[in-house]
Amino acid sequence: MKYPVNEIFYSIQGEGFWSGTPMVFVRLSGCNLHCDFCDTDHTASTPMTEKEIYSQVTSCGRSRRIVITGGEPSLYDLSPLIDEMKRNGYRVHIETNGTRPVPDEIDWVTCSPKRVEGRFLYDLSVAQRAEELKVVFTGEINGLEELRDVFSTENCFLQPCSGKNIPETLDYIMSNPHWRLSLQLHKLLNVR
Repeated sequence: MKYPVNEIFYSIQGEGFWSGTPMVFVRLSGCNLHCDFCDTDHTASTPMTEKEIYSQVTSCGRSRRIVITGGEPSLYDLSPLIDEMKRNGYRVHIETNGTRPVPDEIDWVTCSPKRVEGRFLYDLSVAQRAEELKVVFTGEINGLEELRDVFSTENCFLQPCSGKNIPETLDYIMSNPHWRLSLQLHKLLNVR
């Protein structure tokens, strides 16, 4: 199988629970949602097999953790890629919008549901499976607490949208302390 690879790179995880941890990122192109704040160029990709991806991952850096991200990686059959990585000793994370089920073999699921027509979209199986809930906070509070109640994780993060509404995000978190702040650390440090 070939995957539409946007880029593969080694950096620190800049968001959420694993913030500050070195990881290899495999960013796939394509998404079933088109958020105006997305930082992925969905028009650029190189078709690569799981073995080609593994080869590039091993040349990127020393971390044994990879993050499959996008776009929306669950659009593709990730099992061959996950099997290749795990067979070679990697722990596999996924960052997903949660609208489609994710493979059981994933080691860590970060779900970042998005609003469509005023409500959050997510697949209930992902909500029950996610180790981490990360919401890009645009200032809209309707549905946030209901969303948190559906997800069965205590790792709940609000992330200011493009860093533009930090005070508003902090105010919400201070009033709702079951949320934690996620900043895009990689952007603050000016690393990839």
